[in-house]
Amino acid sequence: MAQVEVIRSLMTPPLSEETQSVDYVEIVHEAVKKPAHEQVKFERNMGDTELSYFLPSRQSGVNDMYLHLGFSAPDHVVSRSRVRTVWAILRMRHPLLAAHAEMHDYDDVRFVYTVPRSTNELLSNADANLEYRTQGKDELIDSYLNGPRTLSNTRLSYLILSQSSAPHSPLTPPRTPSPVSDVSGSSDISDESTTELQSQFELLICAMHFLGDGMALHAFANDFFGLLGSDKTDLELELILSEEWHTRWGSSTNNAAILPSTLEDNIPLEWSRLRSVAADVDFQMSQQKLVGGQTFPRRKHPERHTIVPTVSFPEDRMKAILKKCKANGVSISAALFAICNVAWARVGCGSGEVPSLMYSALNLRPYFTVQKDPLWNSYWYLAIGYFNVILPNFLPSEKEKVVSTFWHRARQAKEQSTKAAKNPLIVSRTHKMSKERGERARAWAREDDVKEKGTWVPPTPKPVDTTQQREPVLPARAKASSAALMGLSLLGNLDGIYKHATFPSVKMHTLTTGSRQRNGAMLLFGYTFAGKLWISLGYDKNGFQEGIVDKFWDETLHCVDEFLG
Repeated sequence: MAQVEVIRSLMTPPLSEETQSVDYVEIVHEAVKKPAHEQVKFERNMGDTELSYFLPSRQSGVNDMYLHLGFSAPDHVVSRSRVRTVWAILRMRHPLLAAHAEMHDYDDVRFVYTVPRSTNELLSNADANLEYRTQGKDELIDSYLNGPRTLSNTRLSYLILSQSSAPHSPLTPPRTPSPVSDVSGSSDISDESTTELQSQFELLICAMHFLGDGMALHAFANDFFGLLGSDKTDLELELILSEEWHTRWGSSTNNAAILPSTLEDNIPLEWSRLRSVAADVDFQMSQQKLVGGQTFPRRKHPERHTIVPTVSFPEDRMKAILKKCKANGVSISAALFAICNVAWARVGCGSGEVPSLMYSALNLRPYFTVQKDPLWNSYWYLAIGYFNVILPNFLPSEKEKVVSTFWHRARQAKEQSTKAAKNPLIVSRTHKMSKERGERARAWAREDDVKEKGTWVPPTPKPVDTTQQREPVLPARAKASSAALMGLSLLGNLDGIYKHATFPSVKMHTLTTGSRQRNGAMLLFGYTFAGKLWISLGYDKNGFQEGIVDKFWDETLHCVDEFLG
């Protein structure tokens, strides 16, 4: 889509004295400022997939993502001046993080990016979207998920760095070694002064879901720690900021490729009439195959309260689980579909005659065909589709057959996942699904806005015009439920993304991720990180019949012990 350059007058205040660190070396003289009255902006319209995430988020922040990382590091590594510089560098490399959203109509919502006029302006904007707290992991995540919304249309991304309890402040630089004299008059350096203590920190990376997906979050976190935990001094990081600003904006602002393209534009198709008809038929047939019907019993509650119980399995056990899965021809991800399937069947709330449908995310990056400008090769964009796994909801009565049934279900999940990823019509299906999701989101957004005004009236059913009806392309079938039991976000081996060796001064130990949910939502996460296997379940505690999710979660963990060892 075309990106429009707009000139407006919008001044950005300089860094306040309170936020400037004493060791900060201002390098604005290297960044030739543009005239104060000139403010250059780039904008583009959101695509259907982006709109399907943006429109539901407007009121309470549904889909606002977070990534929590617990780590230890020396205090000086997380000083505000250093974190702010790294944050400014990455916000410049990935413009959507520093953009804002403007809604003009349900079909006209735009990303707007304001070109930074200097490195000082970059640092000021980064500092305004950075917060230091003294909260533990659980309190930090709970406040993001259940408290007032952190993000907004003018704040699409945000960093929170917290230190719950530690001997040193993250704002304090390391102590300078001092000579210690003994009674004989000789001097030496004490061990305590030469060994800088490690403190425990929590980082919360917050971003709108219409900016990107989970893979973008993790790639960003790796880059963030790659800079923060590197052996570069604060001054060297500031010079990187200055040099990259010069490369991008020092001489010209005419760069049409600055904002990443929409998902739909990244996988373009030449639509002939025949291809369009064929795609319609294929899409309808694929949707008719989605037969489910298993659902958790829900209850109405005025307040949503999301919790995220999380368990981790140590490295030796994780390796044993991986070995057992390989011996049975599946991945841990496929096994987790079967785990949820068996756990739900044992909970016994659904009929055995109706199958269980679970959905998961599909990474569409391998299907992108549009070449990017190397200067603006950002990974912050949406590249996510969905696929479904459908499994029976009954178990054999013979106890000895349950194990073989479990591994058979895991192989079924693997086969269905592979077929979804390798389907030759995946691009056309993605376009059709994007269009459907966009239309649905716009219709619901209009309805929500009218209801909020108190003027909503149920639509009158349209009369059927029998004279214009065509013969259906597909044979008539009885209407079947496509209700999903739950979603699974299976992230795989995140240690393949995080290059821990590149930031030796930082030791990561905990990772939790998710998003602000709508009422009655549920999503299970499975991944390996820091040599451990992690499973977490994010769900609305008030949205389900009391006790049912606890029973399911307990059974899920029991199934891990029983089948995976």
